[in-house]
Amino acid sequence: MRTTAESVVTPIDTAKPIELSLVVPLFNEEESVGPLIERICSAMVDYAPAWELILVDDGSTDATIVNARKALSRPGLDLKIVELQRNFGQTAAMQAGITQAAGRLIATLDGDLQNDPKDIPSMVAELERRGLDLLVGWRKNRQDGLLLRKVPSFIANRLIGRITGVRLHDYGCSLKIYRAR
Repeated sequence: MRTTAESVVTPIDTAKPIELSLVVPLFNEEESVGPLIERICSAMVDYAPAWELILVDDGSTDATIVNARKALSRPGLDLKIVELQRNFGQTAAMQAGITQAAGRLIATLDGDLQNDPKDIPSMVAELERRGLDLLVGWRKNRQDGLLLRKVPSFIANRLIGRITGVRLHDYGCSLKIYRAR
């Protein structure tokens, strides 16, 4: 899998190491990538530690990458764009972004606006407060269809919980905070 990465130097305090890397896989999200970046920047405006945003284009065939590049010149935004040659799937795209991450912590979220970036700072604080290695989000008000998405997700969550003994509300939620180590 060949990837390319772009980055722009912006007036960011480079003396502070990056605390948090936000990784977002994108596939044909031309309409949502601009609003997503805006929401992330708005959510992170009061987050004092240094952070970076890593967008991974998973072989989109629309204007996703063109629209994402518009944010490269945004002042104060440490943005990396990783382009995959073709669509490898969400897991591979997440891994490509995580590989590029410089943060001590990594937050992952979907590019389709189903996850609210405003939750990230409080999730980071909760992970640190409780000394956790991973904190998983929960899509309470999903916008997906009942039969094709919600019911199979409910069944999968119950089955995975029963098999693994790990109880989570939503295994499929991409909003997660990890310790990079």
